[in-house]
Amino acid sequence: MTTERSPGWKLFLAGVIGIALVIPLMMVYALVWDRQEQSNVAQNSIAAGWGGPQVVVGPVLVIPYTANSVETVDQNGRQTTRTVQVTKELFLSPETNTLTTNLKPDRKRKSIYESVLFVAENSGSARFALPADFARYGIAREALNLAGAELRFGISDARGLQADSKVEVNGTWLELQPGKGLAASGGSGFFTFVDWDAVSPMEVTYNFAIRGNKTLTMVPRGGETKWNVKSSWPSPSFAGDFLPTQRDVKSSGFTSSHAVTNLALGQALVLTDDLAAPVPANITKYDSMEVMNVSAPSAGGGQSQAATIGLIEPVDLYSQVDRSVKYGFLFIGFTFLAFLMFDLIAGAKVAAAEYLLTGAGLVLFFVLLLAFAEVVGFMWAYLVAGGGITGLLTAYSAAILKSWMRARFIGGLLVGLYATLYVLLNLEAYSLIIGSLLLFVALAVVMWATRAIDWGAKREVAGEPTTDRPTASVTTKS
Repeated sequence: MTTERSPGWKLFLAGVIGIALVIPLMMVYALVWDRQEQSNVAQNSIAAGWGGPQVVVGPVLVIPYTANSVETVDQNGRQTTRTVQVTKELFLSPETNTLTTNLKPDRKRKSIYESVLFVAENSGSARFALPADFARYGIAREALNLAGAELRFGISDARGLQADSKVEVNGTWLELQPGKGLAASGGSGFFTFVDWDAVSPMEVTYNFAIRGNKTLTMVPRGGETKWNVKSSWPSPSFAGDFLPTQRDVKSSGFTSSHAVTNLALGQALVLTDDLAAPVPANITKYDSMEVMNVSAPSAGGGQSQAATIGLIEPVDLYSQVDRSVKYGFLFIGFTFLAFLMFDLIAGAKVAAAEYLLTGAGLVLFFVLLLAFAEVVGFMWAYLVAGGGITGLLTAYSAAILKSWMRARFIGGLLVGLYATLYVLLNLEAYSLIIGSLLLFVALAVVMWATRAIDWGAKREVAGEPTTDRPTASVTTKS
């Protein structure tokens, strides 16, 4: 007779092996992160030379003006003050600005990686006029240098500007010049000189197309700004300080409309300092919503506000694989628990090495999932990896548990776990409640099945007499 380990000891041993498998799970987690970083590098490489996330600002009329400035100087050791004339810039926003954008997506691939690029065809009209209460801003109309007035457009990545950009002022097409953008776009963009008497309103019509990737941000400036967008992309994100007043998202594409007034902006039409970029925010995703990180040099007029539209992938395979790895503990725990129940209740002996090899197979599922998902997509990769590991562990369980009936139970358990995980990954809002209910049911079943087990008792089992075992003989010489 031999003495078998107690049920409590077997439970402890299975738990220790399960905890040890945390190390390879963390290595898989790091592998997912590394592959995602490689994907980001590849996407940036695809977009290089095309255009980055674009920020569009304007038009804004910039008029030089003269102002008196008091300065203190040191003359022969004495501090004296004097008044000098300096040239400053006045930033006049349009009374109305209507922008229409046709956002054309374009997929580009590099090896197994893909990036979503776009061409934004913009056309708009704006109306400028000096406010009736212009004198309240402390600037005399006579101080304005209207001969040096410039109409500026801000484009954050001017590399993406196409050759067909046009600006018409009061019926006359004007020649465009590079540079002199606005602070909200990082100082990049284009401009044109204008002739305006500041008496009658100035009507502006403009057209320009830009290339970019991921996101398009519009910074409203003016008394009333309208932005109408249409695209064939089925999965847009709407974020920023202003969401669309109307939007229609279909499988064939989307349309959206923004309407922003200067009361909502909290900005006057006349400013003596330019406005800086919107407050930076990290890119985050939640229910197909995305917030864009916009950065630019600071300006003295305060922060701009913006509306952002992004072309995001409806399914981010790396985030799905990342989330699935976090459920790896459930796979290991439920499978080990099934083995332990067969050991304690049905008398099937499961060795520590067999627990370890089974756990290695469960961890390998996530590696296979990541490898195939990059090539064939998440759904097919999930079927291939789940089917392969289920078949492997089912066959191995038949040898461990000495019964194909028991092995079929293990196979059914794995199929149920993989199916449940797939549901959890696609029902993000309800994943916590489903997971907690699943654990509750599992715990209840285990408590019921082990209610009569004495966890500290050792069982005597029949074994071969020790005298029948071959022994080694030792011969000594005197």
